[in-house]
Amino acid sequence: MTRLDVGVAAALAGVGLVFLPWLDRFSDRDRLVDLGAVALMTLSAAVLAGRRRWPTSTLALVGPAVAVYLAVGYPFGPILLTVAVAVYTVARQERALRAAVAATVALALLLMHLPTHPAAISGPAGLVPAAAWVAIPFTVGLSRRLVSEAHARERAEADRRLVAAERLRLAQEVHDVVGHGLAAIQMQADIALHVGDGDPPRMRGALDAISRASEGALSELRTALATIHPHGLPPGGHRGPTPGLALLDDLRERVESAGVSVDVTVCGDPVPLREAVDLAAYRVLQEALTNVVKHSSHPRAAIEIQYLPEAVTLSVVNEALAASGGEGLGLPGLRRRVEQVSGRFSAGPDPASRTFVVRATLPTGGST
Repeated sequence: MTRLDVGVAAALAGVGLVFLPWLDRFSDRDRLVDLGAVALMTLSAAVLAGRRRWPTSTLALVGPAVAVYLAVGYPFGPILLTVAVAVYTVARQERALRAAVAATVALALLLMHLPTHPAAISGPAGLVPAAAWVAIPFTVGLSRRLVSEAHARERAEADRRLVAAERLRLAQEVHDVVGHGLAAIQMQADIALHVGDGDPPRMRGALDAISRASEGALSELRTALATIHPHGLPPGGHRGPTPGLALLDDLRERVESAGVSVDVTVCGDPVPLREAVDLAAYRVLQEALTNVVKHSSHPRAAIEIQYLPEAVTLSVVNEALAASGGEGLGLPGLRRRVEQVSGRFSAGPDPASRTFVVRATLPTGGST
């Protein structure tokens, strides 16, 4: 029982008991109000206190109580409100078929007074008032139930979409971090295998680069996983700085340690970016450079960052890059990431200069 249900029951009982003595004045054909009428009125109202916990049982008590009240000839009045409330609750709480059966039984009970009640409307017209006290609250209750169920389905679908989007975001983060790290590690491992024991200093440098690349990748992976961990960090983890353009020098150093020369040009005055925009910018550069490391036969890339009044543009240019823009989590994933922050993205070969260009434009509006 809730306070609201108890309050509704008390209010209907109070209204009924207050108006019962006045009902005798409206018709001299009704049976005089006595203790029986008071008891039936009190019973039909009191059981409503448990209407939402036991909706069908509540109607099973209210229906007969009101049917007896009317069948013995007591005057029509507020007691009919208890039937309306009970029918509404059944339609609102129970399944449609169960609620319809319960409401039909309640209507049949209400119709039993027509032959015996002295003030009842004679003929088929007498069915209308009784039917209205059941049909109208039933329709309202069922409508409210259907609307609530529709809203619940919409919320569940929205939750599923959020979960799917978060999974895709996490997959993209893991792809960007691990893909970049493994590309650098593979490049240095190939160098180490190639030089073998013939060039120990160069082999040691390659192994050192592998160590730094793996450490950086693990640090970024821990940072990405920290966004979904309940306490912000995976067990035993240490959260590194959130990737952004401020870490461009570190990114450049890792890529160059993998054997790719990177030229960086910055135009305009750098401005702080929102975290999502800053991360998207970093991932664009990271993925483009990773593709150079993995696919390019010309180990050189040029990065240009241009700060405009309302946007920052990024471009990564490489000669003879055999990268693909097909389905997957690489360039298509970057396009999704950029578009999520209302930016524009393009990637493809430039026949005029015989280069492959990755370009993104990200908004700086609302930066903090």
